[in-house]
Amino acid sequence: MQPQPAIPRSFWIYVASRLCAATAMTLLRAAIAWHVYDLTKSAFFLGLVGLVQFVPVLSLTLVGGAVADAYDRRRIMRAAQLPIVACGALLCFAAARGDVALPVPFAAVFVISACFAFDSPARQALLPTLVPLASFPRAVTLASSAQALAFAAGPALGGLAIAQGGVETAYGLHALLVTLNWIGLAFVRPIRDAHERRAPSWQAVREGIAFVRRSPVILGCMTLDMFAVIFGGATALLPIYATEILSVGPRGYGLLSASLEIGALTSALVMTIRRPVSRAGPALLGAVAVYGVATIAFGFSRAFPLSVAAYMVAGMADQVSVVMRQTAIQLATPDALRGRVSAVNMIAIAASNQLGAVESGFVAAATSPTFAVVSGGVGCLVVLAIVAWRVPELRRYRHAHA
Repeated sequence: MQPQPAIPRSFWIYVASRLCAATAMTLLRAAIAWHVYDLTKSAFFLGLVGLVQFVPVLSLTLVGGAVADAYDRRRIMRAAQLPIVACGALLCFAAARGDVALPVPFAAVFVISACFAFDSPARQALLPTLVPLASFPRAVTLASSAQALAFAAGPALGGLAIAQGGVETAYGLHALLVTLNWIGLAFVRPIRDAHERRAPSWQAVREGIAFVRRSPVILGCMTLDMFAVIFGGATALLPIYATEILSVGPRGYGLLSASLEIGALTSALVMTIRRPVSRAGPALLGAVAVYGVATIAFGFSRAFPLSVAAYMVAGMADQVSVVMRQTAIQLATPDALRGRVSAVNMIAIAASNQLGAVESGFVAAATSPTFAVVSGGVGCLVVLAIVAWRVPELRRYRHAHA
């Protein structure tokens, strides 16, 4: 086996920037969930946070993908970060004054999600231009490892900040991390010239959607991720589990929130030191099966250590799924379409996360948190069986560069 080309310095700057951005995002997500539940004591409003996040993602992300294929992706990302910093600072100031009305965090969530609709497709599409294609599977694993570390650190930092200095401290830390991300992006340079660009249009948007529909592996990956996590996600209900079911307070909430990502980080580190998985399709399907079973175990658990362990296993399985899915999607997509295809993928991811929060919150409000989580895990396994049956190309898929 020939040695892989060296990964350029610019990639590592990108990873550091991504680490700051992802830590800030998950810290804010945990802080908003805690703050909204503290203000309302309502599972319904926790679910509503997910709906408010999803509306701008659904309406703007395809436009963001077309913009990412038409203009400099680094500049798009840096421009999108500025309103996010402003929202974090506003939340910090308002919370410090102690007069936060419920519409304030909801408005901030809406604006930040609108900015991510432009930032995320550009960030995903930029990565393949930073490394030689032969090194791309390894680059995805490394970038995903950094993201897993950030996703573990963000909720833990959020819980610790809330416990030590109140929710305003968490909001202030979020603004600082986004600022560091903004600075780091100024030093990122692609190693290949971009494709020929053209002005964004609805025709360009339709081309991206059509490409996804013609690619069974890409469509299968997106469908599996979206519906499995919509049903199987329990993140929105963690404040209820921490306060009412497990009785562990804000510090326990931070650890519980971080345990999913600690598991993801563990899995990412293992994948970093081993050869890339070649049978990516079966690995993806197996990982989703483990995720569903672990979610069911978490839903039934009434012991904090068991809950943390189950959520960690879910995180480990989810990380395998992320690496397999992202590598398949990016390698199967021409650079000229990467922004638009990434936009479609980001809608699927947002639907899985935000609509999953809506589903969890609303079902929990109508029944119970336990029923919402356990039934969601069962739904995840049902989705897995349907996708595995209907998309045989995914069952047989192998990474060409692995």
